[in-house]
Amino acid sequence: MANEESRMLPTELGEVRIAEEVVSIIAGLAATEIEGVASMSGGIGGGIAEVLGRRNLSKGIKVDVGTEEAKIDIFIIVDYGARIPDVAWDIQEGVKKTVENMTGLRVTQVNVHVQGVHFPQKEEEEAESTESAEAEVSKEQ
Repeated sequence: MANEESRMLPTELGEVRIAEEVVSIIAGLAATEIEGVASMSGGIGGGIAEVLGRRNLSKGIKVDVGTEEAKIDIFIIVDYGARIPDVAWDIQEGVKKTVENMTGLRVTQVNVHVQGVHFPQKEEEEAESTESAEAEVSKEQ
């Protein structure tokens, strides 16, 4: 069941196939563990999948896997106040180490694309205003 998105790694006993989706998931999980990463930035398809209850573990990740190496692009939203160069460096180091250890592929590039900033105060204010509006409605009844 070979598919075009998997790559073969020859061994003494045979071949090992690693699908690009597997590399995407590993990279995505490694990136979300970094402090300062609010979320991955995916397209509209990722948002629809989450609304339907399916978490897309490769959201915000684009990989190009060769026979022995991989190039990874990561699209993120950072937390407000995080130092972006430090977050990007930590992502590059963490993703490279994790993907290489788990797959045996040599990671040649980890490109980090910062797509936005997450402001937690704004969400808290919206939640508080929603709660106060609900409390006023219940008092009126």
